[in-house]
Amino acid sequence: MFYQSFGTVLILLAVTAPSALLFGFGGATLARSRLFPLRWIGKIYISAVRGVPDIAFFLFFVIALDQGFEWLRHQAFCPDWPDAIRQGNDFVVCTAAKLPLGNSPQYVHEIYGFFTAVLTFAIVFGAFAANVLYGAMRAVPKAQIETAQAYGMGQGQVFRRILVPQMWVYALPGLSNLWMVLIKATPLLFLLGVEDIVYWARELGGTKQAKFSAYPHEDWRMQYFLFLLVFYLAFTKLSEIVLERVMKRLTHGQGTLGGVT
Repeated sequence: MFYQSFGTVLILLAVTAPSALLFGFGGATLARSRLFPLRWIGKIYISAVRGVPDIAFFLFFVIALDQGFEWLRHQAFCPDWPDAIRQGNDFVVCTAAKLPLGNSPQYVHEIYGFFTAVLTFAIVFGAFAANVLYGAMRAVPKAQIETAQAYGMGQGQVFRRILVPQMWVYALPGLSNLWMVLIKATPLLFLLGVEDIVYWARELGGTKQAKFSAYPHEDWRMQYFLFLLVFYLAFTKLSEIVLERVMKRLTHGQGTLGGVT
């Protein structure tokens, strides 16, 4: 289970990174929209999510998201429910609206927990990605956009053929830093109920864990967490090497203040 938890973390990164980029691209596009309501929604999303501490957002949003899903299912499956859903501190819905269902296999509960974790990560880091992409879009020289418009390109064509391809060069440094932060944030899975590598390091290394009380041993948490330290450092170093090569490829032949790269 400890070794499988490394796969859980890697799958989370593989799914969350493009999902967060998708949220970020949508948020940045809305933030630069000419329509005030859309622009307002994009800027509120970027500012609100970035302004809340990650740990507070993870602890609150997952509960709210889960209750939101159950509320929608409750309205669809149990329209004649006579009692109030919100009863003091309790959130009570009909049995058919529960997510996941009480008789569902254990793997369904685990998949659902992982799904809510991925969605939460994507929304949080999507706001940061949106801020990076919004700045990158504004950094594209206006002369290129004006030249494209002079050649008769419409707004959509300018966006697809000029703005988006050019912005990645300006966005990659910020997105690289965001990727590093995302790697360091994966231990927050522990707060969301997902059995990640931090969870298993604590469970296997501790001396008083009821789950493994039949196998007594000394306190090995220091060794386990030292192994995690080496794993994260090696993974971030590998990421730096890959991102540096991607950056060189994107900027190949581009003129800068220091000359042509």
